[in-house]
Amino acid sequence: MACTSCSESLERALSSINGVKRAVVGLALEEAKVHFDPHVTNANQIIEAVEDAGFGADLINSATDPNKVHLKVEGMHSSEDVSIIKYALESALGVDLVEMDVEGNMVKVSYEPDVTGPRDLIQCIEAAAASPAAYHAIFYAPPRQREKEQQNEISKYRNQFLWSSLFSVPIFILSMALPMLPPYGNWIDYKIHNMFTIGMLLRWILCTPVQFIIGQRFYLGAYHALRRKSANMDVLVALGTNVAYFYSVYILIKALTLDKFEGQEFFETSAMLISFILLGKYLEVVAKGKTSDALAKLTVLAPDTASLVKMDNDGNAILETEISTQLIQRNDIIKIVPGAKVPVDGIVINGQSHVNESMITGEAKPVTKRPGDKVIGGTVNENGCVLVKATHVGSETALSQIVQLVEAAQLARAPVQKLADKISRFFVPMVVSAAFVTWFSWFITGEAGVFPKHWIPKGMDKFELALQFGISVLVVACPCALGLATPTAVMVATGKGASQGVLIKGGSALEKAHKVNTVVFDKTGTLTMGKPTVVSAVLFSGFTMEQFCDLTIAAEANSEHPISKSVVEHAKKLRPKSGSFVHVEETEDFEVHPGAGVSGKIGDSLVLVGNKRLMRAYNVPVNHEVEMYISAMEKLARTCVLVSIDGKVAGAFAVTDPVKPEAERVISFLHSMCISSIMVTGDNWSTAMAIAKEVGIDKVFAETDPMGKADKIKEHQMKGSTVAMVGDGINDSPALAAADVGMAIGAGTDVAIEAADIVLIKSNLEDVITAIDLSRKTMSRIRLNYVWALGYNILAMPIAAGILFPFAGIRLPPWLAGACMAASSLSVVCSSLLLQCYKKPLQVEDAEGTD
Repeated sequence: MACTSCSESLERALSSINGVKRAVVGLALEEAKVHFDPHVTNANQIIEAVEDAGFGADLINSATDPNKVHLKVEGMHSSEDVSIIKYALESALGVDLVEMDVEGNMVKVSYEPDVTGPRDLIQCIEAAAASPAAYHAIFYAPPRQREKEQQNEISKYRNQFLWSSLFSVPIFILSMALPMLPPYGNWIDYKIHNMFTIGMLLRWILCTPVQFIIGQRFYLGAYHALRRKSANMDVLVALGTNVAYFYSVYILIKALTLDKFEGQEFFETSAMLISFILLGKYLEVVAKGKTSDALAKLTVLAPDTASLVKMDNDGNAILETEISTQLIQRNDIIKIVPGAKVPVDGIVINGQSHVNESMITGEAKPVTKRPGDKVIGGTVNENGCVLVKATHVGSETALSQIVQLVEAAQLARAPVQKLADKISRFFVPMVVSAAFVTWFSWFITGEAGVFPKHWIPKGMDKFELALQFGISVLVVACPCALGLATPTAVMVATGKGASQGVLIKGGSALEKAHKVNTVVFDKTGTLTMGKPTVVSAVLFSGFTMEQFCDLTIAAEANSEHPISKSVVEHAKKLRPKSGSFVHVEETEDFEVHPGAGVSGKIGDSLVLVGNKRLMRAYNVPVNHEVEMYISAMEKLARTCVLVSIDGKVAGAFAVTDPVKPEAERVISFLHSMCISSIMVTGDNWSTAMAIAKEVGIDKVFAETDPMGKADKIKEHQMKGSTVAMVGDGINDSPALAAADVGMAIGAGTDVAIEAADIVLIKSNLEDVITAIDLSRKTMSRIRLNYVWALGYNILAMPIAAGILFPFAGIRLPPWLAGACMAASSLSVVCSSLLLQCYKKPLQVEDAEGTD
């Protein structure tokens, strides 16, 4: 694909296929994402449609088989072997589909990762043999298509440029250098027949392979573009070089047939024009390859091998084996020594260490890992030896999901790209028209004697001068620069963001984020640490502490809210002090009341655990003693969790959640960026106001349920604000979806949060600023790219048309116009690459790092 018109026409071709629901084509990424109905069409038909449109295509992957393994099998010599292996695999537990490739000795197996894995499948194949070692299976990793294609494209353009130069340089010497070096160049003027000279013959012989063999790609590109009823850069190049070549052939024929004829051929124009364009394309693809450097670094973070540990029933290691990382299965125990990389996502089950997660989260400070803590694949174990139980493998790991998320983001088209799309529709026809008008104007004015004869360069006539101006206009215009202005910047920005722990889901999110002028924060887990701790528990009725704790634990056991978990943990600590264990019945009619608490029937008792709003909803009276306790706790920024048993407040827990150390500084920095901050929480007013005062937020909405948070965001949007919502992605999903930009903070290994536009891997609030600032820098770079791309075309076309020639004698020869066109695309890509130098505007230490 050469420019935006190529990607647009391919998108139309894909969308027209029966069964295709949606197709997105990325120009800079040179990939397409197609959503289709598998009952109507398939991948082969889609690839065929791409090839019919004049482009090559290979299937990268399909969403229908994320858990598919490729195995190379030795010893598979007959159809009987194929049947044995296929039957053995299909009989294995957890295998969904088996595909046999007899010619390549390959087996593709789709499986359930919870049940089986690559290692079990290899053992299954080897166990199916009638004699020992008859079959030997190994894991096969298909080559990465993108890197392979990229290298092939770079090699292709480099080789084409070198071959073109091999012919073009001698043509340039014969045309430009030797005629200026008499007597050394006199031999080229030797006449073979009539006015036909040796120089003409040599230039024609050297130019022809450049025009028709090396330049074949421009003919093919132009043919396919015109067949699609569109026009692209190939059309302009093919037109310009053909006009120069065939006019030169016409001059040769005239020189050969007439004994008195003066005219100048332009073979050097055609050959050098193609050479300069190929050089520009070569440099462009090299530069475009660097735009995905950040993503490429992420893909190679995981180690090649891992140490698999086999445990006995008592939890003692009995066997240690080194295996390929690709063969790790869920629930495997992996040993990670100091200095080694963590191969997959998992949970530490033994040992303690510090892990450097900077390559995933951007946080340089090592994080303490103890039993029960999660580790992320690709991170580095620094000093201790730990045993990790694998929880996510293959495409399910955080690293794989980050890569998939960034790839999807780079493919998504930013709204600002619409400008280039609109221009591309009429750009090439407009350029062709301008070139014709330029030639016609100079030719007519020359024939009419409007300009003096001394303006015409020596060896040219009026027609040839007009023709050179027309060709220059054709080849100087560059639709490629416009098409690359947005996608290259988005590619670099999303890759850079991923390396900083900020995952941006596409160009649309990136564009919206730069307009944000209001940030709405959730309280728990966002502004606060998200690790609530119960600091006190009191009784307000005749219930014993034992009864109080048992009923609270039973009611809260099914809740996933962080406060619920802290209440259960504290109640379990209190219960042993009150006597022996008492069996607690199962909770019936359990119900979660968003933003209020939970309720359920335990035995014969109705138990409510939550805030005052829940008590009011069930008409539970809150007496003066309880009100006084609540008021006292709220002044200390503590949340009160009330427990009601059979319509009476039996007791309460006071919960505190410390504010993140960086919160105040982040809010202050947002104010300096002219962004207002708002806090929306389901907590009570007193606690909310105390937290807001501590961090510097003036506007607070408290005692708000999840849908109420979304409504508050919509209210601000109605006033003209562009709102970003920052939440933990659990009970904030409606608000995240309602906001112009939803930011899920502290996602850890769960990076695929559907409701959010931007996923912040760390729990550090500085990444909110990073996301907004990176968006602003990227949009500024895109605007600069457009200014350059549009400005170049607006300035270059009149100069190529000869607007300066009457006043300053400045004329842009076609070969130089081609060089300018190639340079313009390269300059846009290099401009986007400057985003690689982006640095965070605010660096705050994560206090959680080594606790």
